[in-house]
Amino acid sequence: MSKLTQAEQDSLIEAQQTHTAEAGNPNTAKKKLSSIFPSYARYDLSLVKGKGSWVWDDKGNKYLDFTCGLAVTSLGHAPEKVGAKLKEQIDTLWHVSNLFHIPGQDKVAELLTDNSCADQVFFCNSGAEANEAAIKLARRYHQKVKGADRYEVITFEQSFHGRTLATLTATGQAKVKEGFLPLPAGFKTVPLYDLPALEAAIGEHTAAIMIEMILAEGGVLVVEPEFLHAVAQLCKDKGLLLIIDEVQTGMGRTGKLFAHQHYDLEPDIFTLAKGVASGFPAGVMLGKGYLREAFSPGSHATTFGGTPLAAAVMAATIETMLEDELPQRAAEMGEYLTGLLKEKLADCSFVIDIRGKGLLIGIECQTPVSDIVLAGQKRGLLFVNAGPNVLRLLPNLYVSTEEIDQAVDILSELIHTYAKQVNGEASS
Repeated sequence: MSKLTQAEQDSLIEAQQTHTAEAGNPNTAKKKLSSIFPSYARYDLSLVKGKGSWVWDDKGNKYLDFTCGLAVTSLGHAPEKVGAKLKEQIDTLWHVSNLFHIPGQDKVAELLTDNSCADQVFFCNSGAEANEAAIKLARRYHQKVKGADRYEVITFEQSFHGRTLATLTATGQAKVKEGFLPLPAGFKTVPLYDLPALEAAIGEHTAAIMIEMILAEGGVLVVEPEFLHAVAQLCKDKGLLLIIDEVQTGMGRTGKLFAHQHYDLEPDIFTLAKGVASGFPAGVMLGKGYLREAFSPGSHATTFGGTPLAAAVMAATIETMLEDELPQRAAEMGEYLTGLLKEKLADCSFVIDIRGKGLLIGIECQTPVSDIVLAGQKRGLLFVNAGPNVLRLLPNLYVSTEEIDQAVDILSELIHTYAKQVNGEASS
């Protein structure tokens, strides 16, 4: 190795001195690099307070929130009835193991089964865990109850079912699977609406078909009733379980308490999470009574699922939703919001489609929409995308017509402005 020149030696010494000085400063590393894994592409906003339809950042700026934490805070931020129940429970009991009876779970289970086609519930902590439980229940039902070697689950392209190894394998989007090979066996994905492909995928090892009523992360794609009923009929004919992922569409969001209720059918299993506990971590897997035997003692468990705290928040959230008839309100406000968007954007060819159900609405555009999302933040309106070209609106179920008017005024102006820029660039 050749010797360093004097200038190179001086430069190296200076760099070492700088490094030593910075290493001696306990705040330097924290300033330069966050201690949090960079797995989220975060917006440059720090939100610190919320009430109703509004949130505030750490600089005191106020925003109209049409994200709801991705369909989570469906009662608005810091709902008083739920907060009161949570505070009451905090002063009583936080956590016990599921080895003991937790009375609050019985109350939530009764609320959910009384208002759905389900007979049994399993409490967990997230949508991914609820979908994991659904997959495990389907396999175990076939193998331990029916005595059949069935384990495969069929899902659809553009779907999203979670980030665990099993649920990301079930997800019909390649981008979530990058770098996680080898993926677990036992999953097949077929194109949405391709019945011949679906029929061809069904084999002797198929246990279930899993589908969303609205492929929210996949672009707010509302499943057509004819196709869904064809899927349900295939399940009956082939002895398969029908699993419906209601993690984002459940709890009143689409104008019914559960989105599958729009279709007049009963799934064998369905899953909930986002809107079920007003922001407290909670998920639920629900199933028909004939599946009970499959989840015998010791077959599936979770430490934190359905704790006294979680049960109190879930019960208060569901009771509030039912008492205030929020699914019906979501249907009415969703119709108002969709109608207003179509009116304001009728002359904008940049917008390809406006679709959805209730207060889960997508606006498909000709080009990627990330710049519109960022522009909305600068105007005090928060919304997100669903895929590169679709804007997604998720206001809370109490949202007022005045708040909708304000949001649509801002959004339509942003879209028209961006459309002019895109058209101008395209023509130049």
